[in-house]
Amino acid sequence: MSTPLDDLDRQTASAFEGFVVRKDLVRSFSRQYPVPTYVAEFLLGRYCATTDEAEIAEGLQIVARQLQSRSVRAGEEELFKARAREQGTVRIIDLVSARLDAKTDSYLVELPSLRLRDVRITPELVRQHERMLTGGFYAEVELEYDAAIAQEASGRPFGVASLREIQLSKRDVLGTLAEGRRQFSTADWKRLLLRSIGLEADRLTERQKDAILLRMVPFVERNYNLVELGPRGTGKSHLYQQVSPYAHLISGGKATVARMFVNNANGQRGLVCQYDVVCFDEVSGVSFDQKDGVNIMKGYMESGEFSRGKESIRADGSMVLVGNFDVDVAHQQRVGHLFGPLPPEMRNDTAFMDRIHAYLPGWDVPKVSKELFTDHFGLVSDFLSECMSQLRNQSRLDALHGRVTFGGALSGRDTNAVNKTVSGLLKLLYPDPEMPISDVDLEWAVRLALECRRRVKEQQKRIGAAEFRNTHFSYVLGLDGVEKFVSTPEMISESSIGADPLEPGQVWVISPGGQDEAAGLYRIEATDGPGSGVKILNRPAPTAFVESVKYAEQNLYARARELVGDRDPRGHEFSLQLRAFDASKAGSQVGVGVVIALCSSLLKKSVKGGLVVVGGVNLGGSIETLYNAVSVAELAIEKGAATLLMPVSSRRQLYDLSDEMATKVDVQFYSDVRDALLKALVE
Repeated sequence: MSTPLDDLDRQTASAFEGFVVRKDLVRSFSRQYPVPTYVAEFLLGRYCATTDEAEIAEGLQIVARQLQSRSVRAGEEELFKARAREQGTVRIIDLVSARLDAKTDSYLVELPSLRLRDVRITPELVRQHERMLTGGFYAEVELEYDAAIAQEASGRPFGVASLREIQLSKRDVLGTLAEGRRQFSTADWKRLLLRSIGLEADRLTERQKDAILLRMVPFVERNYNLVELGPRGTGKSHLYQQVSPYAHLISGGKATVARMFVNNANGQRGLVCQYDVVCFDEVSGVSFDQKDGVNIMKGYMESGEFSRGKESIRADGSMVLVGNFDVDVAHQQRVGHLFGPLPPEMRNDTAFMDRIHAYLPGWDVPKVSKELFTDHFGLVSDFLSECMSQLRNQSRLDALHGRVTFGGALSGRDTNAVNKTVSGLLKLLYPDPEMPISDVDLEWAVRLALECRRRVKEQQKRIGAAEFRNTHFSYVLGLDGVEKFVSTPEMISESSIGADPLEPGQVWVISPGGQDEAAGLYRIEATDGPGSGVKILNRPAPTAFVESVKYAEQNLYARARELVGDRDPRGHEFSLQLRAFDASKAGSQVGVGVVIALCSSLLKKSVKGGLVVVGGVNLGGSIETLYNAVSVAELAIEKGAATLLMPVSSRRQLYDLSDEMATKVDVQFYSDVRDALLKALVE
């Protein structure tokens, strides 16, 4: 083996004996034979699931021989039928599906590679492998030929003498997955899931891992609607085409209503009824054959039902839309919105967007290259896909009850979308419903779900719909937890004031500067713990900032009751850090911002999003005069502030602020420290 075995390989081989395969061997067989990848994987898992190189070499020969002699290539159908007649039996690898023929009270099998529809089979074999009645599975079939029956009128000379499953024919595999999962840490389990779909987790960032795991959610969650748009070459369609027999890929062109939902002419149910996941590849080129096609799709995405004629039909197939950006994400946001690559009938339809449960940031997924492929052990694809299909019957929403509370910005649809994403992610991480879910993993799933739903909401806001203006998604973990806000990374600049509230204890401030220094933007970050006093973490600490902190500390102690109620600030040790985002580094006259940061940390309340505080405070509690209010206001606007909190004494100076500038920011005035605190904190 070119890559030596690591600890995870040995752990995987021990926990899932018979259900693992080396993924580099799979790639060597890929597309050589007329069978899906997961069939080759299963055979490799049977003969090569070992760490012994000699056994692997022998197993590879067996697999190659079996696939070569038993795969029916195009044009060889009659050759195999003739062999069955001459030899009495022949072995083939094929998709086996069965039906009950009520006229003869017998079961009949269909073998598509030989174009045979009425092959005899015993009821015992059907009972042993009941999955052949629900769509079928791949098997090694011993096909017999009876010449005597061939002489009869309407005789069926071909029959199944025996079969050996290749794709899983047993349905009770979820217990094996759940039991094996208990032997792994969460980090190792994520690595194994990624290796199971052919990628090496150790070569991916945490952000990239999250995005790829999110791709797997439609497989484990019913009626889940996902959009992924991003650069070309990131393997968006691979998972839906190669890894699972429960997914179907539609590549561009017309998506007919009859094919998608139901054919009115013959009552044939469509793709959403037959598959767990239906994926539209190259979605920009997809169109419906009927005007109401998108409306039927919207109705289905909302409720999981569609009506054609008198009948209302339920299905649980998930919808995935994948496509490419022709430009980078930053440019896409400048010229329009992130749903721009969708077809025209969907592109600006906020009602359609509202039914999208998650927008996966495709620009965070790396381009597929040989370096990303794994050479290690992973779970056999059809074992994993069978387990994922069964997980659709479960929910992990009970993990949220009493542990997570969502903020007021989420509508009913938002909450439903986030719940589905969280449930899907937790099912991937915890296939055993009895296994306790840690707070860390729960918070990871909640933050990812909120971000992906908020991305949908932000695009709706861009289109101009007023009802979607509140996008400040937040959550509280635990009964006494702190409200935390979740943003979408592509909309954040480190050096600009975002619209989202910061963590408690964090405040944007502008220092007015002085004789030798221009005004500058800072962020004050405060945390509190047991002890007493205020500690500045900056080394060296700017003298002007030290002075601002000293005055702020004394004001907090002197006015503690009116600022923080019954909490005693003297019983807490505060740690402060000043982060500068301009050439200005001194941090002079930011005392009011320091008081607000200390109070915010103590009260565990966030400062309002988009707000920046200006003003210093002296030892006696008076607010210091500001001499350059106009340049401070202009800097706040330049940095993206929505609200500017200033001393009331600066009001007259702002008459000189241009009309254009005055319309871009909401200026609020305060008279003292308490007034500033009340106006700064989130209610």
